[in-house]
Amino acid sequence: MTTFPSASVFFQVLINGVLLGCMYGVAAIGLSLIFGTMRIIFLAQGAVMILAAYCIYWMATLSPINPFFGFLLILPVFLGLGWIMYKGLFQKVAKAGANPSLLLAFGLMVLLEHVMSLIWSPTTRSVITSTSTSSLTLGSINISVTRLIVAAVALMATALVFLFLKKTMLGKAVRAASEDMSAAALLGISPTYVSAVTFAIGIALAGVAGVAACITYPFDPFFGFLFSLKALIAVAFGGLGSVGGPLVGGVMLGVLESMSAYTFSAGWADAVAYAAFLLILILRPEGMLGRRSIEKV
Repeated sequence: MTTFPSASVFFQVLINGVLLGCMYGVAAIGLSLIFGTMRIIFLAQGAVMILAAYCIYWMATLSPINPFFGFLLILPVFLGLGWIMYKGLFQKVAKAGANPSLLLAFGLMVLLEHVMSLIWSPTTRSVITSTSTSSLTLGSINISVTRLIVAAVALMATALVFLFLKKTMLGKAVRAASEDMSAAALLGISPTYVSAVTFAIGIALAGVAGVAACITYPFDPFFGFLFSLKALIAVAFGGLGSVGGPLVGGVMLGVLESMSAYTFSAGWADAVAYAAFLLILILRPEGMLGRRSIEKV
């Protein structure tokens, strides 16, 4: 076990964890939105992230476009992809309940993994940017410019989703449907349309998280399942019922992993995160920031 030799080392590890957690948080928001309306755990979230990562890899390899423009390019493309996926795959299955939808999401994950493996091969890829080796120095603390940009994009994406849900009529319809789909339908809100919009936004956020992942880490076709687990843990940490909760949960997870990796070893980071996940589910299943349900006796 390693202790922190100085305050600067502690803050360095803390900042690294916060920046890592912002990437988890974006994926977690998309997962939370999809669960809120369809009541399914979309296991293919990580595979969709890696699909976006390969799209950016192709773009960076075949064109002179800066990979950072991928954040802008991937958003409309994956919004459309999410709409098509819902209409073509999940619309009818969702009516059958959560279990068939969960199995379909698992099947989609496996399909995407193997299709990506056939197209790009299982070889690990990476996307090099102009800031890959750049860092900001604050005293004795070094902050990766790439991770700082990723964190800024995560905060902007969270703010945009928050404004959409709070300030637009369609966003308010999504919130109403996530609270009670049957009551929302009685008020004239189309459950199918709202679900399609929410699913599309969730896939778009997965695409944004995929761009963040590919400019930060090497990846392969089967790397996505790990991100699905991390997004699920972030949702469990932050709780459902808000946009900020999953982002905060992602930051908590990133800090926990960063601290565990430094204090024990890199191999312990995932084990500590999964152990904390189980404790949260046992002690506070609604999440650290989730609203406690009130049961009438």
